[in-house]
Amino acid sequence: MKIRRFSPRQKRVMSWWGPRSVDRRYDAIICDGAVRSGKTLCMGLSFVCWAMTSFRNQQFAFCGKSVISLRRNLMQELTPLLREMGFQCREKRSENLTVISRGGRENRFYLMGGKDEGSAAFIQGVTLAGVLLDEAALMPRSFVEQAVARCSVQGSRLWFNCNPEGPQHWFYQEWILKSEQRNALYLHFTMEDNPSLSPKIRQRYRSSYSGAFYRRFILGEWTAARGLIYDFFDPGRDARPAPEGELEEYVISVDYGTANPCSFGLWGLRRGVWYRVKEYYYASRSTGVQLTDQEYVLELVKLAGCHRIRCVVADPSAASFITALRQEGYCVVKANNDVLSGIRITADLLKRGRIVICDTCGDCLREIALYRWSEEATGRDAPHKDHDHAMDDMRYFAVTMAAQEDSGGVFRSVDRHQRGQSLLGGQTGFS
Repeated sequence: MKIRRFSPRQKRVMSWWGPRSVDRRYDAIICDGAVRSGKTLCMGLSFVCWAMTSFRNQQFAFCGKSVISLRRNLMQELTPLLREMGFQCREKRSENLTVISRGGRENRFYLMGGKDEGSAAFIQGVTLAGVLLDEAALMPRSFVEQAVARCSVQGSRLWFNCNPEGPQHWFYQEWILKSEQRNALYLHFTMEDNPSLSPKIRQRYRSSYSGAFYRRFILGEWTAARGLIYDFFDPGRDARPAPEGELEEYVISVDYGTANPCSFGLWGLRRGVWYRVKEYYYASRSTGVQLTDQEYVLELVKLAGCHRIRCVVADPSAASFITALRQEGYCVVKANNDVLSGIRITADLLKRGRIVICDTCGDCLREIALYRWSEEATGRDAPHKDHDHAMDDMRYFAVTMAAQEDSGGVFRSVDRHQRGQSLLGGQTGFS
């Protein structure tokens, strides 16, 4: 791995703790800003160099939303670079631990995930000389505060990086706005601070976002999400006719509802693009009649028609319906239900034309024109809980399709019931 050069802002991150730095008085560093702005790798490299220069036989922590994301987003790039610089890195994956040594010094670096409020319990009791929190704004406040409290060794320091969220987010209110009060160096990054990005790549990222996501992930602003969620999509302009003839493969997405509406989408693949060619939408409150799981299974069979269904991507909370589908012979994938991440992925795929809503899907087109951000001041972004059922099934499909792309053609998010079985080679329902 070759790092040709660092930008001035990256160099400041690399050296802020050094004895000759004008920033050495700070106890913490906070880096926020645009996606792909080069803050993560330089922070990780600086963190290890500081730790190995300042301490020996101490414990440190890399913290992320999950250990898996931490390995993917940071350690995968950082570890080879450290080895090129002469550090010895011994990974103990079963302990989520990397032991780093050089020049007679050795320190232990734990990898910890802060996915929910219960995660704080995993960090209690450990004594740390420093902690790096990657994507701090995505972690629960309790976890971040517990990690900070663990840094009780003399000379310990704190390292935070994140992309912006809403202006009422606790991290923005308590750390960024109070950075001087907390004796933290605050640095704001843009994509121009990453010299490894070409102008073409920067433009591709700019074109991938719109609305609040553009202001946050491209401009790096802590801004509220308001108005339409898919504000770039015009149903009259962007809906397309369904492709003619048989498509390469088919998947059905499901947002299950009993009292609430139930929405299914039939997606077909042609030349790298997934088309929502047909749908089923049933609102029991409008009809006054609730359907059973078996009746919904029959409706899904009708939607599938004569097509061979690769799998059904289902609402993960629909346990009884998932069981009914499996009994009918369908391979079922439980969808990832991270709403905000799913909306970002869906928006990106829609903008890039990787998923297309056909003009045969009136309920999906109706909802996309009404799907809005909630205006309730909770400090967290959330869609308004109306006109969101086809939106949910589309999001389930988009996230699973994105996972498929990342894994080279096989859905990664396979439920344990299907683990070890390729979806291409397993049960695929009716033909």
